[in-house]
Amino acid sequence: MITVLAGGVGAARFLQGLVRVRPQEEIIIISNTADDIELYGLHISPDIDIVMYTLAGIVDEEKGWGIKQDTFYCQEDLDRFGCETWLRLGDRDLATHIFRTNQLRKGSKLSQVTEQLSKTLGLRTTILPMTDEPVETRIMTDDGEVHFEEYLVKKQMKGTVESIRFAGIEQANPGPNVISSIQDSQAVIVAPSNPLVSIGPILALRGMRYALKTSKARIVAVSPIIRGSAIRGPADRMMQALKLAVSAFGVAQMYQDFLDGFVLDTLDKDQKPRVEGLGLKVVATNSLMKSLQDKENLAKVCLDLAFE
Repeated sequence: MITVLAGGVGAARFLQGLVRVRPQEEIIIISNTADDIELYGLHISPDIDIVMYTLAGIVDEEKGWGIKQDTFYCQEDLDRFGCETWLRLGDRDLATHIFRTNQLRKGSKLSQVTEQLSKTLGLRTTILPMTDEPVETRIMTDDGEVHFEEYLVKKQMKGTVESIRFAGIEQANPGPNVISSIQDSQAVIVAPSNPLVSIGPILALRGMRYALKTSKARIVAVSPIIRGSAIRGPADRMMQALKLAVSAFGVAQMYQDFLDGFVLDTLDKDQKPRVEGLGLKVVATNSLMKSLQDKENLAKVCLDLAFE
């Protein structure tokens, strides 16, 4: 089995390549849920949905999220009623959120609902929410504290990030099979996701770093930073604001206590000796996933590093 720690568009695109080189049934995905947010009375799980839609082949590739060719009649009427519609949710996308919310209100756990949705979409991978309990990424900026989705979408990443906290993380436990998947897998891959707000909440759960450090699996991470810039999203400006090294080396430092191998882009091959100095096996390759072939090649590099 192969377990992937995942969050957001970068992880979803990496997983597109991974499922082309390994059977879906062998892949377990631990998804960040600290981006989850309630809007219009609905429970929305952005990172879970991005992965589900991408692997089901229905994602809007141009945006990287949502459903392709979706309509927005509901949002248009909400606009007319004076509702805030800064998070654009298509009509088919809303069906997912309505189903999830109804099932949760009936007493189902997020992990159970995610399994139902995944099977309905025809997926054979296993998607595990990092926890069934509420955790919320809160971003403190010079303009006040907001939910991460508000910072990312509503505020368009404006304002200097002063701190990041995961509200509820102290009370949250890893979801069903999360720890065992790490312990029982042959390889664990940390996808090229924002290390602070996508992978960070997963690692902040009690017992997660210990499980990774004591797992017999080979653990490999892919840098989401190339030449000091994030491939997508606010990771670089967040790292800079928090006075962290905005580089592949900086990402490797965050994970070094449990990593065996690290993949960085060929444009950052000059950092290879520094990362190897952390005690890691390092491979430089093209990590900019522009095509399906790029995604497949990156997945192969990660597997070769994990299983060598």
